[in-house]
Amino acid sequence: MEWDRGEVIGKGSFSSVYLATPRKNYCDFPPLMAVKSSLASQSSLLQKEKEILTEFEDCPQILNCYGDGFTVENNGERLYNLFLEFASGGNLAQLLKNSGGSILESHVRFYSKSILQGLLSIHQKGFVHCDIKLQNILLCCSANGFSELKIADFGLAKKSCMNSEEEEEIPGLRGTPLYMSPESVSRNEIESASDIWALGCIISEMITGKPAWGFNENSDISALLYRIGFKDELPEIPHGISEDGKDFLRRCFVRDPLKRWTAEMLLNHPFIAGADTVSLPIPTQKDSPTSAFGFPEWNCGNSSIFNSIESSSDYPFDHQSIWSLSPSERIAQIATGNGSNWCYSDSWINVRRTE
Repeated sequence: MEWDRGEVIGKGSFSSVYLATPRKNYCDFPPLMAVKSSLASQSSLLQKEKEILTEFEDCPQILNCYGDGFTVENNGERLYNLFLEFASGGNLAQLLKNSGGSILESHVRFYSKSILQGLLSIHQKGFVHCDIKLQNILLCCSANGFSELKIADFGLAKKSCMNSEEEEEIPGLRGTPLYMSPESVSRNEIESASDIWALGCIISEMITGKPAWGFNENSDISALLYRIGFKDELPEIPHGISEDGKDFLRRCFVRDPLKRWTAEMLLNHPFIAGADTVSLPIPTQKDSPTSAFGFPEWNCGNSSIFNSIESSSDYPFDHQSIWSLSPSERIAQIATGNGSNWCYSDSWINVRRTE
């Protein structure tokens, strides 16, 4: 396929996302796509993401992948390019902001059902997403003109150890702290149950407009991780949600991952089973988040920001040693923040989105 690279619509530490248009009409490609590009020498995670996405070509709740390829740019750089469905509607974080900081429960139920259907497919195929959050749930325009939710960004996804003979090595914390499960922080254990915990965080945030752990700009990330991983605490269940909704969240917020409900079980919960189809509005927010938390007004000088990572070198902890420490030593390092650098906002830039 011959194609033209358009404007930048997003940028991370090791890859950038552009608009892409085919030069001719190709039956296998839409007239407008997103292309995620990185230097060929730094593209191992992006190529891994492509391999994972090809497993879900038949899943309507996961962002479509249209293939990949290499290009040599005018400056001589060799890039790896991953062609993806363009999410013209933005993401759930933008939708929440444009909804005044709270989404109607009837809509939350429908959105949650769509996310669960996607998670069920991911888990049944033996994968764990590892970074479920509002910013990674995109709104795409379907053929009938309606928007639909799709799970995106499989850059941190992994094969489940329960479905793999070889355990995948993880050099440090993986994901975004506000959505991390207790076992992922305390034991570096990241399985399908971790995605369910993150879903609970998403639902709580859609209802209240605030992170499930009540995190604010003056909060300490290290202290938050200590609470999540090593204290017997749970996120507060929002008051402004139905009894079915409260019970649903209690099934997600179980500290023991073996007792946490699965995606299949939750799809039969009354909070989800009775969800009606709703029309998804198209958000107009055009600001890219300055951090992985998606709050552009936050200043890295005033708070600790932990970005989702794209390579092991970006883990804030001393990832070569933290998981070799004893539990007491690991608790001390998380609690004190020794050897940690949580300030990653510089890797984000404000960009324009083309309608």
